[in-house]
Amino acid sequence: VQLQASGGGLVQAGGSLRLSCAASGRTFSSYVMGWFRQAPGKERELVAAINWSGGSTYYADSVKGRFTISRDNAKNTVYLQMNSLKPEDTAVYYCAADRDYSDYLSLRGETIDYWGRGTLVTVSS
Repeated sequence: VQLQASGGGLVQAGGSLRLSCAASGRTFSSYVMGWFRQAPGKERELVAAINWSGGSTYYADSVKGRFTISRDNAKNTVYLQMNSLKPEDTAVYYCAADRDYSDYLSLRGETIDYWGRGTLVTVSS
């Protein structure tokens, strides 16, 4: 699986961005998809994850109520809608794919199967 993330950029605090991650391959719907982020000087952290059907999601406490993860299996794409952005959301965001939901449980992604290139999100105060 190859993943291509896009949608990052510079936004003022309180603003919104939508990240997209397009996946290659015919088995997209069999993967649990996730978004991680890594801020300068900090560890990588899981932001959100979504199961194959979209019926089950996970959000980090820091983004609950502000971010929404969704997927369109017909388009092989996962999205991260980010609202009410804060300067502390500034990071490189990475999309991830893995068949096993348990690989997300460490919240650091050490055993994730596939990664996209990061997209930088910068939130100015």
